[in-house]
Amino acid sequence: MNESWMQKWEEVKDILTCPVDLETYFTSDEILDHKMEVMEIGNVSLPSGKLIVRDPLVFLNAGEKPYFVQAPKGNFPVKIAVVKSEEWGNRYAAVKVEFTKEKPVLYREALIGIENLEDLNEGDYFGFMVDAGLGSITDAEVLPYFDTFRTSLKVDNMYDDYFAEHFAKSYQEHPQNQRELGDWINWKIPDTDYHIPMFASGFGDGGYPVYFAYDGKGEICGLYIQFIDIELALSDEEEDGEDE
Repeated sequence: MNESWMQKWEEVKDILTCPVDLETYFTSDEILDHKMEVMEIGNVSLPSGKLIVRDPLVFLNAGEKPYFVQAPKGNFPVKIAVVKSEEWGNRYAAVKVEFTKEKPVLYREALIGIENLEDLNEGDYFGFMVDAGLGSITDAEVLPYFDTFRTSLKVDNMYDDYFAEHFAKSYQEHPQNQRELGDWINWKIPDTDYHIPMFASGFGDGGYPVYFAYDGKGEICGLYIQFIDIELALSDEEEDGEDE
């Protein structure tokens, strides 16, 4: 990130806002006749407030850059908004890190500071890539501990040989809104006090936007991952039905 990039970001940052009030995913009983439910999965450890959101099995590696916006430091609750659908099953529509209880009034996309900001249009976003069906939230100061653990594990497949057992246990202990193999864990890195929440990513692999939420005073009050634009997904579903 450099001065010219920041100047360009100031010019285009209003384009990179979420058109959906994501907090409604966590406060509404229903959205377009689809029931909503919120799960609390414990705290995420953010010792520096330098946030990183990645697929934990593919893209969470040493050297990953955090978002350039500084988040609060500490341990903060993580919540998952679940949309219930006969067509989709129970899907994780959004994940929220709650920094304060203030109501969000604006959501700006979380960026690293190296993105190409030229030729952006309304509705564009950068997001993070998912290739193993999972997302995770962590901190730049926690990442080295994750790397050390991964190196010491010495397994052929990190999910099959280690994490699968943890996800299965999560289902056994909290079966609601999970499949039998498990869809979320709040994993504590062994020999540390650091927690990294991991969770299924909406409709699976793909790119998903991440937003910092700001309250009426312009202060950061949360971080939101949008896995499913519920209204858009439902309108696409209706169009597919009409085409058949």
